[in-house]
Amino acid sequence: MSNVEAKLNEMGITVPDAPAPAANYVPFVTTGNLVFISGQVPFVDGKLQITGKIGDNATIEDGQAQARICAINLIAQLKVACGGDLDRVKRVVKLGAFVCSADDFNGQPGVVNGASDLMVEVFGEAGRHARFAVGTNALPLGCLVEIDGIFEIE
Repeated sequence: MSNVEAKLNEMGITVPDAPAPAANYVPFVTTGNLVFISGQVPFVDGKLQITGKIGDNATIEDGQAQARICAINLIAQLKVACGGDLDRVKRVVKLGAFVCSADDFNGQPGVVNGASDLMVEVFGEAGRHARFAVGTNALPLGCLVEIDGIFEIE
């Protein structure tokens, strides 16, 4: 077990099997020492726990929890990309996030902190990253958040 995975276990997080793509794309692409991971939705055991829009039927806290699940699913894909060894991760480079939002909701950065905070908790300073957080009127399957990521590995 990698040091990173041991830390996740200490945090009470079990890295799930990497979710399969939902359409005609690959879950990640590695080029050189960068891994580009396709957008991850907050599936837990293949299901969404909540759907809708933040600022309508869901709260910022709901969104943060869903963003955290997206981050865990990113780590699951990253584990596959690293051949099972998360200690190969040198840096979280960038996260890109879409937040399904009511028309008058503008707290997307606070929602995405659910994912960003987890990356820093897990990877320390190497988890600090660039990112974007934008609102949208709809996401696949009605999920609240979708996040992709770019990671540097050894």
